[in-house]
Amino acid sequence: MHLFAQDLVNGILAGGILAVVALGFSLVWGIMNIINLAHGAFLMLGAYLTYQLFASFHVDPFLSLPISFVVLFALGYLIQTYLINWVARAPILTTFLLTFGLSLLMVNIALIVWTGDQRGVTTAYSGANFTIADVTVPWTKLFTLLAALAITGIMQLWLTRSKTGRAIRATSMDIGAAQLSGVRVAHIYAIVYGLGAGLAGVAGTLISLSYAVNPGMGDPFLIKAFVVCVLGGLGSVEGALIGGLVYGIVEAFATQLDFTIGTQHISGSGLQDAIALVVLLIVLIVRPTGIMGKATA
Repeated sequence: MHLFAQDLVNGILAGGILAVVALGFSLVWGIMNIINLAHGAFLMLGAYLTYQLFASFHVDPFLSLPISFVVLFALGYLIQTYLINWVARAPILTTFLLTFGLSLLMVNIALIVWTGDQRGVTTAYSGANFTIADVTVPWTKLFTLLAALAITGIMQLWLTRSKTGRAIRATSMDIGAAQLSGVRVAHIYAIVYGLGAGLAGVAGTLISLSYAVNPGMGDPFLIKAFVVCVLGGLGSVEGALIGGLVYGIVEAFATQLDFTIGTQHISGSGLQDAIALVVLLIVLIVRPTGIMGKATA
């Protein structure tokens, strides 16, 4: 029971980060129908921005969250306005290749600026933890989970209560009707892509507290974001949160698997991604739109 409780807590803590990683990716994919392969690079830039602020000016990573969001939002807004908008209505392969090229460009710029060395954000509370009923909880990951929950809650309120948020939702439901209602779709798309980049930057800040920072760090999280989005449902804030928690918990329990087939010993730590993908396959068979996705006629 102790091991079960520890794995459950570890999964929930990891799932909170994955929810933020997937949220921006889900919005861009679900609303703009763009599979944004530059999402991992935006995440990486957010992590490096946090590292640079911490190393140069001793800014606490949690205080750099709004800075990461604003800087990456501005970058994403400009990229969408002056580049992606030109091909927004092109076949999905065009935007797929364009965002892949953007990702390569940003990763190579990071290699030039910061080199390929591993960097780390080590604060005074990085190794601190507390224990409840023999379950160890790192303070850093707990704060990260709380920040993730706060961010998803704010995003949900903004999308449902603000004028711009309602315009975004209207555009995702029926672009033609939204245009007839006076919504400037190009501007809305730029905001959505900026939000995706900004949320990726925030995720990078949170990830830098627990993982090494390097130019290629975004790729594994991009794959996980894809899985979490499909699990939870495209364009859904609640779906990103639930999908992230499900993925995190499944991944945590998968690490405990340990068995032998013939002479081949198999450890769960090497199967966690495969097991998560099996769960994804089951969800797609049972509910193709994802856990929180809405069926379309």
